[in-house]
Amino acid sequence: MILKNPLDMHLHLRDAAMLDLVTPFSARDFKAAVIMPNLIPPLCDINALKAYKQRIIKACEKNDFSPLMTLFYKNYDYDFLKEAKDFIFAIKLYPAGVTTNSSLGLTSFDLNELRASLEAMSELDIPLLVHGETNDFVMDREANFAKIYETLAKNFPKLKIVMEHITTKRLCELLKEYENLYATITLHHLILTLDDLLGEKLKPHLFCKPIAKRYEDREALCELAFAGHEKVMFGSDSAPHPLSAKECCGCAAGVFSAPVALPLLCELFQKHSSLINLQKFISDNACKIHNLSFEEDKLVEFKKDTWQVPSRYGDVVPFMADESLEFARVL
Repeated sequence: MILKNPLDMHLHLRDAAMLDLVTPFSARDFKAAVIMPNLIPPLCDINALKAYKQRIIKACEKNDFSPLMTLFYKNYDYDFLKEAKDFIFAIKLYPAGVTTNSSLGLTSFDLNELRASLEAMSELDIPLLVHGETNDFVMDREANFAKIYETLAKNFPKLKIVMEHITTKRLCELLKEYENLYATITLHHLILTLDDLLGEKLKPHLFCKPIAKRYEDREALCELAFAGHEKVMFGSDSAPHPLSAKECCGCAAGVFSAPVALPLLCELFQKHSSLINLQKFISDNACKIHNLSFEEDKLVEFKKDTWQVPSRYGDVVPFMADESLEFARVL
C-alpha cells in the first residue's frame, strides 16, 4: 500500500523536550501537518509563530515535512491578518476552557465582536479551524455547538470553516447542510466509544477532548471516512502528555497517536473494504479543500507485517500501546 503525500490536518507538537521527542514520528510518515497554536502562551504573534516553526523544522531530523502554522484566534484586524497571511495556514478558534491550554479562548460568540475579523479572513481566504464545544454537559457539548456552527456558516458564507475532530452524528449531518463547512476526523474516534474509556475500568490514555461518544456517533464518523467523503480530512489530534500528567487525578486530555496513525488507518480501511478511499481521506480531500500542492511528492509504503507498539516512547504512552498492528512501514 503506497500513500502519496499523507497529511495530518490537526497535530499537537507541544514545545521544548516534548517537541523534540514527538515531532520525528509525524515528520517521518507525513508530508505536512497543521500545527496547533495552544502553547503557553498561545501563538498570537507572527514573530513567535516564525520562531516556533523553526523549532519544529529543527526537530524534524531532516525528514521531508512541512509544518503548516496556525495562530490562536483573537479579534485580529485586517492589517494584521494581511501581514500574517504569508506565514500562516489558518487561524484556530478555541472556546475558553474547553481543552488543553484554552483558557484565553473566546468567552462570547457575539457576531458584533467577531464580524470584522471573520470578514477579513473571508476576504483574505484564511480558513477558520474550530474546536466546537460548549461548556454544557460533557456528552452534549459538541452537539450543542452545532447552532454556533450554523450561525457562522450562514453569516460568513465565504469563510472556510473546519469543524475540528468531530465526534457526533449531529455534526456529520451538519457537514452536508452548508457548503462552507468541512471537518477533520481523528483515528481514535473511528475506533473508540465511551465504553472503551470507562466502561470497565478508567483508561486515562484514551481520555481526550472532545470525549469519545456513542456507538451511533462512531458509526456516522466511519461512514464518512471510509466512503472518502469529499468534505472530511484526516486530522490525528495527536496530543502527547507525559505519563505524570495522564496517570493522575485530573489527568490531561489527549491521545498520542502519531506513531501508529498511518499503519492503523491502513488496517481499519482494509477491514472495512475501503482501502481505495484511504488516499482521499489522508491527502486528496485536504489538497482539494485547501488548494494544497507540493513541488515533490512523498510516497510512504506499508505492507502486511505484524509489529508490537511499544509501551512508551520516552515518557509518553502511545495509542494502542503493547498492541499488535498488522501493517508496518516499508523503510
